[in-house]
Amino acid sequence: MKPEEIRVFDLERMLRGQTPWVFALEVLLRVVVIYVILVVSMRLMGRRMAKQVSRNELAALVSLAAAIGPAMQTPDRGLLPTALVALLVVGMQRALATLAARNRRVEKVTQGDVTTLIADGCLDNRAISSALLSRDRVFAQLRSQGLEHLGQVDRLHLEANGAFSLVKAKDERPGLSILPAWDEEAHRAQPEAHGVRACSGCGLVVRRGEEPPACDRCGSSEWARAVGGPPRREEQQPRSRGDGRQGTRQPHAASSTAPG
Repeated sequence: MKPEEIRVFDLERMLRGQTPWVFALEVLLRVVVIYVILVVSMRLMGRRMAKQVSRNELAALVSLAAAIGPAMQTPDRGLLPTALVALLVVGMQRALATLAARNRRVEKVTQGDVTTLIADGCLDNRAISSALLSRDRVFAQLRSQGLEHLGQVDRLHLEANGAFSLVKAKDERPGLSILPAWDEEAHRAQPEAHGVRACSGCGLVVRRGEEPPACDRCGSSEWARAVGGPPRREEQQPRSRGDGRQGTRQPHAASSTAPG
């Protein structure tokens, strides 16, 4: 279309474009055929496509989308090239999936590997930076699981598909708080772990008074109070008796011997 043929707010041109109106009816048939091609392609690429998408599968979907666009919008493009592209994409995806299932190295190269972000209540800052994540993003993920400090975490993994896998610590230990820094009231409500301090950079816990000038793990020189951990003896609840009620210490009975 030449520039002089363009009229502003030409509704017919905006709605129909340069195609005849009868092509709108043909588009309905094209959409149905392409929809069937996509469903069959995703079915052939495996069950994982219905739940989560890897890098290879995302590339396959983008390739399919690029192939079906012109065939659905342009009348001079046939459906046969789209079907051939779909067959090629599905074949490549299935071949890569088969190789990845049989060869660990191929799987690692094509789909990535698991990255451990937290181990034994301590952050791995290099792994977090390599995964292009921030501390706040990691802490937000932990808070979404109902956690309040790093001492409640045994392992946090970043899977190859981008999902987080959390392994909670069986026995809670002191750790660095993961609550937002601006929420001072929530920080004050957290019980302080007595006798220890936590590295502000990675969460490493050391005895109070034994903090090195620089953390052995991350090199940070800032130390914060550690929170959480098992309750102190005087804070523990008394054991319950057989009748289900909490036991309490009874006062000694008064002597019944009268003074002579």
